[in-house]
Amino acid sequence: MPAPHTPSPVTTRLFLQRFSATRRGARLARLLAGLQLAEWGHPRGADDHDAVTIVVAELAANAVLHGRVPGRDFALSLRYDQALGVICIEVSDTHPARPVPVVPASDEDHGRGLILVDALATRWGVHDRVGPGKTVWAECALSTAAG
Repeated sequence: MPAPHTPSPVTTRLFLQRFSATRRGARLARLLAGLQLAEWGHPRGADDHDAVTIVVAELAANAVLHGRVPGRDFALSLRYDQALGVICIEVSDTHPARPVPVVPASDEDHGRGLILVDALATRWGVHDRVGPGKTVWAECALSTAAG
């Protein structure tokens, strides 16, 4: 008689949500990403939690400020691969323009979002999506195991 099938453990977790393309929507995306990270075992105040929420905040803010199309939302996807210890963040909007990193003047109070993303993520980029717009993605390697 064959042995009963034992299901393999889930090693990839997913969070998907659409948000209004407003400052309030960007803030909600950051807050819900933080709650989801805590649910996945990476509590608020931990380096991994803070790095991922900063990346989410910057990408969501860019979607609202530069990728906004009136009447259209933006989407946030978090994919946590426990086996690899990586969280992939994707923010999709319907504006066709791709983000361009800039080096702002030292006295400017904006323009550093992609610099932060580049510093905190192991890699990031942009790809086309089905329908109008693009998806900006970033991968963050986790330094600690989920507790």
